[in-house]
Amino acid sequence: MSQDFWASSGYRLLERAPQGLRVTDAWLAHLLGREELAPPEDAGPRERALHARLIAAPRAEVAPPELARVEDADARDNWREWLALRERLLRHDSIEAAYASLFATEVSIAPVFVDLLARLIVRDLLEGEADAWLARAAEIFFRAQRVSTESGRALCADAATIQLYAESGGFGNVGRLLREQGTPVAQVRMDVLNEENAPFYFLRDELYSFVLDVTVGSRGAGALATMLARWIARMTGARVAVEPVARIEDERWSWHVGLDAESTAILNSLYRQEPVAPERLERLVLLFRVEFLDAGDVSESMRGRPVYLGLACREDRTLRMKPQNLLANLPLSGSGSGALR
Repeated sequence: MSQDFWASSGYRLLERAPQGLRVTDAWLAHLLGREELAPPEDAGPRERALHARLIAAPRAEVAPPELARVEDADARDNWREWLALRERLLRHDSIEAAYASLFATEVSIAPVFVDLLARLIVRDLLEGEADAWLARAAEIFFRAQRVSTESGRALCADAATIQLYAESGGFGNVGRLLREQGTPVAQVRMDVLNEENAPFYFLRDELYSFVLDVTVGSRGAGALATMLARWIARMTGARVAVEPVARIEDERWSWHVGLDAESTAILNSLYRQEPVAPERLERLVLLFRVEFLDAGDVSESMRGRPVYLGLACREDRTLRMKPQNLLANLPLSGSGSGALR
């Protein structure tokens, strides 16, 4: 039985077409309900009028003078970001193509919207699934994580959720008020996803409260590998097999892709056989071996050879995966580069 989840993304309001996800007026109107765009109680009449007009006609043109008349400066900035996103989406025939286009040049939309597009793409990659491990692993594509090690395991927890619990004990504004008054607040525990609690993921999917074990050999690491393979196939057209590995033991190591800045730097050092301090190497949370299933998808010089992927946390233990690195940095052939590139 499949599950619905991440409803706040508005995924169900999109159209699914052969070329990918397509924007609808209903989805654009849904986006206007975000807290960055919904007029607050003290919003001016021009801001309210613009919002109401676009709710009724989400593709309506907004002339610069109209935007300039919005009373609040922060609101004007938010509207500019939304209009830039809308323009980018309507210029392409799918959300996937619009997302890929962002990284062909300087990214020109707010990071929160970049993450939203990634969230929608991986949500579609999970359509029809009821596997909590796949869904939890997919969160890493669009939400920052905090990494801890416990009994030899590498554990990923949602960074924003940890911050929320630290501030409020998990009880929102009430918890914050109690803490400000010095009243002890019981800590809400973040559970490591396992067989017993996995069915509850889809009841708590937007709380981002499950910890994922990504130790090599764990189900979490395998789930992330599966999602990476699906992402590569969707975004580049290349069919691959992705496998977590403990280390790179390959005398013919020829190509690697860091999924974040830290892993890129560490892998570059290892490739050049430069010394890497143990505490820095420990931050290399995961390695993956990628095999191309169709020789025509990969550049001639890399045929028959694997590509390695790295994922690392920073010194402060935060991890921010950049799935867009897979669009530009894989050794794809011209025929296997896919329409999105």
